[in-house]
Amino acid sequence: MNSFLILCLFGLVMAAVARPNTTYTDKYDSVNLDEILGNRRLLTPYIKCMLDQGKCTPDGKELKSHIREALEEDCAKCTKTQRDGTRRVLGHLINHEKDYWNQLKAKYDPQSKYSSKHEEELRTLKQ
Repeated sequence: MNSFLILCLFGLVMAAVARPNTTYTDKYDSVNLDEILGNRRLLTPYIKCMLDQGKCTPDGKELKSHIREALEEDCAKCTKTQRDGTRRVLGHLINHEKDYWNQLKAKYDPQSKYSSKHEEELRTLKQ
C-alpha cells in the first residue's frame, strides 16, 4: 500500500530487517518523526537515498531494500507503530513535499498500483 512506501522511504522511521514470518524490526519505532518531518535538512538525505541520488546510511540501505516487498504485501510485516508512522510520513510528503512525492512514486510505484489506494485520503491528513 501507499502507506508502506514512505515507511520504507525513511530509514529513520523503520528498520526493515525482517524476522522470518513475523514483523520488521521495531528497532527504529521510537524515532522522533516530528523532528525529521519538521527539518528538511534531516528529511532530504533519506529521500535522496531512496531515489538513488545520494548516499545512504546503513538503516537507509536496509529500508530501501524492503520497499517493494512492503508495497506488494500491504505492509503485512509492519508493527502498529510503523503503520501509524507511515501514514504521518506519507501525509507530510503528499501535502508538503509534492516534488519528492512524485519522484518517489515514479520510482517505486510508476503505475500507481499502490499509491492510488490512499493518496486522496492522505492528501487531507492533518499534520
